[in-house]
Amino acid sequence: MRSVRRLLPLLFLVALLGVWVVGSPAISQTRTEIRGVWMTSNDADILRDRPKLQEAMAQLRQLNFNTIYPVVWNAGYAMYPSAVAQQTGIQSFIYRGLEGQDVLADVAAQAHAQGLLVIPWFEFGFMAPPTSELALKHPEWLTQHQDGTQTSMSAAGEVVWLNPFRPEVQQFITSMVLEIVGQYDVDGIQFDDHTSLPREFGYDRYTAALYQQETHESPPADPADPAWIRWRANKITAFMTQLNKAIKAVKPQAIVSVSPNYYDFAYKMHLQDWLAWVQQNIVDELVVQVYRPNLESFVEQISLPQIQVAQQKIPTGIGVLTGLRNSPVPITQIQSQSRAAQNRGLGVAYFYYESLWDYAPEPVAQRQYGFQTLFPYPALRRSPAV
Repeated sequence: MRSVRRLLPLLFLVALLGVWVVGSPAISQTRTEIRGVWMTSNDADILRDRPKLQEAMAQLRQLNFNTIYPVVWNAGYAMYPSAVAQQTGIQSFIYRGLEGQDVLADVAAQAHAQGLLVIPWFEFGFMAPPTSELALKHPEWLTQHQDGTQTSMSAAGEVVWLNPFRPEVQQFITSMVLEIVGQYDVDGIQFDDHTSLPREFGYDRYTAALYQQETHESPPADPADPAWIRWRANKITAFMTQLNKAIKAVKPQAIVSVSPNYYDFAYKMHLQDWLAWVQQNIVDELVVQVYRPNLESFVEQISLPQIQVAQQKIPTGIGVLTGLRNSPVPITQIQSQSRAAQNRGLGVAYFYYESLWDYAPEPVAQRQYGFQTLFPYPALRRSPAV
C-alpha cells in the first residue's frame, strides 16, 4: 500500500500530461512547433539597444515563444558587420549597436540565453531599392522588363531586382548567407517571398541569351507563358538547391527556413516554387505568410493542400499579421487566426515584434495576456547545435 501511495503523485502527473497532450492540438510536436516573431528594421531600436533587447528576449520566453527571426539583409544593406558587403563595395558603413556591439552576435547570445532559437531573416532576397549602393555599383546585376525598365512597386516602395540567374548574383547571395551561418552562433537562415522574381522580369540580355541557348527559342512575349515561368522557376530552385548544400557543408544542422506567400501566387506571380523545395528536401521549415483581416479567408488559405503536404514533412507554420504602425490589429483577430492555425497542427510566427503589444489598440498588459492564453505551456525547440 505504501508503494502505491508513493506512486500516486507520479500517476497523477502522467494522467495530467496525458490530458495536456490530448487537449492541446499543437502540443503533438512540442520540440518543432513554431512560435516565432519577426524582428524587422522597425525593431532596430530594440535590436541595437542591449538593455531593451534583454528585456524583449525575457518577455518572449516568459510568454512561451520559442523562435525569433531577426532581420540581417534589408534594403540592399547588411544589418550586421559584413565583410562580404564591404569587399563587394555596396556598403559604405558598418552596422553596429548603440554601444558599438555586433548586433547579430548580441541578439544570438541574448536569445539563446532565454532558450530561443535564432534564425536570421534574409528579408530583401533579390530585391533592392534603386538608390541603394548595391544597385548603383552593380547595374549589370539587375534584370528588367520587356520594355527595358528595371523597377517595380512593392510593399517597400520602388525596387529593382537582382538577376537570380547570373553567377555573380548567386555568388554574392551565397557569400553573405555563409558569412552569417558560418561566423555566428545562429540556428539557421530564413528566406522569404523576395527570394524570387516577379514574372514580368527576366528580359535582360543575359537571361534571354541563356534561355535561347537552352531552349533554342526567344523568351515568350507573354511573361505568364507556362514554359517561360517553369524555366525561370526551375533556375531559382536549382540555385536554392546549391545554396542548401553550401549551408549544410558549413553547418550541417542549420535550419533552412522559407517564408513565402501562398503557393499559387508564389509560383505563378513570383517564380518561387516552394512546394518543389519542400518535396526535394532543400528546406527544413516553412512559414507561409497569410496576412488576412477576414477569418474566413485566413482559414481558406491555411487549409490549402500545399500546406498540408509540407506539414507532413517539415515543421510548418503560418505568418500572422499583428499590426503595422498605421494599421493596428486587435488581439481578438490575432487570437482567432492563431487558434485556427493551432487547431490544424500548425505553428505561428508574428509580423512583427513591436506590433505584438507596443503598436496596438489595447493596453500592453491585455495584449500580453492574449498571447499567454495562446501559449499556456512551454514548447521549446531543440537547438540544432545540441
